[in-house]
Amino acid sequence: MKTWLIRSLLMLALTLCVALGAWAGQSCEEAPLTPPEVEQGLQLALQTAKALDASAAKVVLLARAGQDLGKYGLHWSHLGFAYLETPAAESPAGIGVWRVVHKLNACGSDQGGLFRQGLGEFFLDRPYQYRAAFAPLREDLQAALLPLLQDNRAVTRLQQTRYNMVAYAWGLHYQQSNQWATEVLASVAAPAAQQPLDRAQALAWLQAQGLQPTVLHIPTLTRLGARISRANIAFDDHPLGSRLAGQIATVTVDGIFDWLPRAGLGQNAVLIPTTAESDPR
Repeated sequence: MKTWLIRSLLMLALTLCVALGAWAGQSCEEAPLTPPEVEQGLQLALQTAKALDASAAKVVLLARAGQDLGKYGLHWSHLGFAYLETPAAESPAGIGVWRVVHKLNACGSDQGGLFRQGLGEFFLDRPYQYRAAFAPLREDLQAALLPLLQDNRAVTRLQQTRYNMVAYAWGLHYQQSNQWATEVLASVAAPAAQQPLDRAQALAWLQAQGLQPTVLHIPTLTRLGARISRANIAFDDHPLGSRLAGQIATVTVDGIFDWLPRAGLGQNAVLIPTTAESDPR
């Protein structure tokens, strides 16, 4: 790599890649990342920081392609809230310092927790593809979310520790990562007269605003195999008729990105400019 890029990546690693610690959940022990994985992850973090700085937003929904969901017609597997902690003009690196608050599954278990990470660590997770996209939120929602995301206690209020990757979109027994993000969004977007929302009220508000779950078609044998072998996958919260038909309705990043502008809550998703890529939607 060119010297200037190496220098930029190292500065980015120092400012963005150090975890601030989790207040719920825990990360897994993994084999050390290879030099190419570190390079690609930090390059994507740098490009993301620059794109977020250029957007003039202070809070966005940020997505990554952690898993290959192409067989379901999906581009993105996971998202969280990215917020601006230090503007570029005040940062020693000349690049804005962004933090990501998101929910993660704890080591393939049936538990999930919330984490605050730098962009570097957010992308140093061996993703399926080194691609990312973000959706700027409406300005009043950004203003309401910024202090909430910086408050460890406030941001956990709608957190459900029972984790299920394919949790029923309108169910309360489990909660997956994308579900948590939409419920937090609902907690600041709903009219003041309806707040504070509990999970049931947040889901009802989201449903009233037209959020549509993605229906995954999963055959019976596939469901049985996943349920037996994976602690973080369950189907018992889905309506019986839908379950028997293999129609699993869950919240996906692609569905959220389609819904945000339709509901007037945010803008269309923006693909982070890395290499020549097609539109994320």
